[in-house]
Amino acid sequence: MQVDAKKALLGRLGIEENNPGACTGTWIETHGEEFVSLDPTLARPIASVRRAGPADYEQVAGASSASFASWRMLPAPRRGEIVRQLGNLFRVHKSDLGALISWEMGKIRSEGEGEVQEMIDIADFAVGLSRQLYGLAMHSERPHHRMAEQWHPLGPVGIITAFNFPGAVWAWNAMIAAVCGDSMIWKPSHQTPLVALAVQRLCNQVMRDNGIEGVFNLCIGDSHDVGEAMLADRRLPLISATGSCRMGKRVAEVVGKRFGRSLLELGGNNAVIVLDDADLELALRAVLFGAVGTAGQRCTSTRRLFLQRGIADPFVDRLVRAYGSVRIGDPLDPETLMGPLVNEHAIEDMMAALGRAKAEGGEIVSGGKRLERPGYFVEPTLVRSPRHLQVARDETFAPILYISSVRDLEDAIEQQNSVDQGLSSALFTRDLVAAETFLSARGSDCGIANVNIGTSGAEIGGAFGGEKDTGGGREAGSDSWKLYMRRQTNTINWGRELPLAQGVRFEVG
Repeated sequence: MQVDAKKALLGRLGIEENNPGACTGTWIETHGEEFVSLDPTLARPIASVRRAGPADYEQVAGASSASFASWRMLPAPRRGEIVRQLGNLFRVHKSDLGALISWEMGKIRSEGEGEVQEMIDIADFAVGLSRQLYGLAMHSERPHHRMAEQWHPLGPVGIITAFNFPGAVWAWNAMIAAVCGDSMIWKPSHQTPLVALAVQRLCNQVMRDNGIEGVFNLCIGDSHDVGEAMLADRRLPLISATGSCRMGKRVAEVVGKRFGRSLLELGGNNAVIVLDDADLELALRAVLFGAVGTAGQRCTSTRRLFLQRGIADPFVDRLVRAYGSVRIGDPLDPETLMGPLVNEHAIEDMMAALGRAKAEGGEIVSGGKRLERPGYFVEPTLVRSPRHLQVARDETFAPILYISSVRDLEDAIEQQNSVDQGLSSALFTRDLVAAETFLSARGSDCGIANVNIGTSGAEIGGAFGGEKDTGGGREAGSDSWKLYMRRQTNTINWGRELPLAQGVRFEVG
């Protein structure tokens, strides 16, 4: 995309050279230091955002709390109608939003537009959900009594998102929270503030058309002035945070001390198991996308590969050839399959991990170098991994795939489950017993377990999240909506007596 076209893209999305970093439906003139958004393809500035400070955060939090008081009383189907309008606006701007995601974050164009499609899909899901926030009715043990459970809006929700899915993860939370009757405050990654600005402007447009303000709020700031303030704020009963395990521990600690709720989507160290009887072509394609897609910067990226011994060597040979054909370059070029890492620090982390791998006995069989060109480009890397390789137990947010051979399924499951993280996992086999074993209670310990499909690329219909150090959170589909609401048990006595439960008698005189 040429310079003039990029400037026109920013103009269509309402982004200027300098932008305020907070919004309650009306933009707040923030006066903090700037976050400069860097193009990872060229390592050059795109635009800057004036970050929010403590006073700005307080203004945003106050507006969110005030808006919640009225938003929660709007009938849920009416809230769903507003979300429907927002989803339609995402459709109109899908190409531009997708291009901005690719430009600012570095994922290829089809992945950028795919992320916007995910925003559209979760909006559609939320619209239907707005008429399905079901409670329960149950029989009372007492005569002339009726019992029921119902769900009420929870309150303003804090949403903290990471750079790798700068729009979709916000949408998973925001669309569901909105139909549940919650307002929200969004703190995006300082790596991708422009996507947040563009999305917020679309939210403002829809809410303005409906005469509403303060439901969708944005506060771009650092971890101290905004992040820590959100965690400690008792006005936010739920903090949904996506990021590293280290960050998640801090969120859980601070929010837990005030008895708030945490929805945590943290690190993944995801594995694919390929058995001797697998469709190897299917497995190859899944591993390639899982490990190389988004330059290995998805929480569901494939980071470990366990190959049964009978097919290990030929599969590695095929994988090396496939890696050699991966087109690396400008993510806005439709021919590109892998774009850059997000910044210089990501490259440093990757090279440090590879240094550890070699020191521990790992063998690099493909890639492993930084490309000599502007921007943050690296070669996707394959490492033959002995069983004792400790660096493979840690998640490195880069295109490194550690490959080990295993005796059988039981050996593979044991190694897969041996790490602290538990997000996504996959098995390739034609054996029904092996597939069911993998999905059973003694199989994968991850929140996501797939058969004959890779670790990356979840649909919004299922609950997304993982176990162990991944945080235990669930977002998007299924019954994830319940975390954004509070449950209330009701008992109604429609008789003239007052019997007590469990046959208790308490009579005076």
